[in-house]
Amino acid sequence: MTASMVADSENGTKVLVLNYHKVDNMNISLSVLPEDFDRQMKYLSENGYHTITPDELYDSLAGNAELPENPVLITFDDGYEDNYQNAYPILKKYDFKATVFVISSFLGVYPNYLTWDQAREMDENGISIQSHTVDHKSMTDLTDDELRTELVDSKKKIEKELGHSVDYMAYPTGTYNLHIAELVKEAGYKAAFTIKYGNVDKASNIYALERVPVFHTEDTNKSFLERIRYTPIFERFGWIKS
Repeated sequence: MTASMVADSENGTKVLVLNYHKVDNMNISLSVLPEDFDRQMKYLSENGYHTITPDELYDSLAGNAELPENPVLITFDDGYEDNYQNAYPILKKYDFKATVFVISSFLGVYPNYLTWDQAREMDENGISIQSHTVDHKSMTDLTDDELRTELVDSKKKIEKELGHSVDYMAYPTGTYNLHIAELVKEAGYKAAFTIKYGNVDKASNIYALERVPVFHTEDTNKSFLERIRYTPIFERFGWIKS
C-alpha cells in the first residue's frame, strides 16, 4: 500500500491535510515528539509525497491548477513556539512547505507561543502563517458580532504584521456550522479548515475542509501510518465523507 492510493475517485485527487499542534517532549496527546515528527517527514519524503500551500490546494479545487503527485498539506494549529524551535528545522531539512494557523492575540504575548519575528521568518521561508482567530474561542458559543471580531480582527492583525493577504483560517476546537461558514466567507477568507476526519477533494465544502489529525500515542508512528494509508480506503467505501 503506497501514497499513490490518494489519487483516485471521480472527485479528482484526494489531498491529505495533516493537522499537528505541538512538536516537543511533553508526552501529551497534542505533542508529537521531535524524533517522531522527523520520522514522519522522512516517510513522506521517501514515499513520493509533495508538500503544497493552501493557495495551491484552493486553486486545484477551483479547477485552476494541477497539483503535484501525492500532495500533502502540513498544518499546525495555535502557533506554539515549538513549531519554530523544533518543527521548522525538520521541515527545512526535507525542503517541505507547511502552514501554521495562529491565534493572533497570543503571538508575542505568551511565552510558549511564536513571536511575530519568528512568524515572519517562517512565513518568508515556506511556512504560510494563517488565522486561527483572535482568542481561540469556540465559535458556536459566540454572537455574530463576536464572530466577526474574531474573524476580521485576526485577519487584519496578521496581515499588518506579515505584509500580505491572509486568506485561510482554521476553526478553534473544530466547532463550526453553516452559518459560521458564511461569516467566514463574508470576512474575506477563501477557505477554512476543520478537524473533521478525511481527505480533501472536489466534493469537500471549501469552508469545512477535512484534515487528518496526528497525535502522540503509545506508538505514534504506527498511528501516523495507519491514518495516512487507510483514510482513502475509508472514504472509498463511504465510511467518512457523506
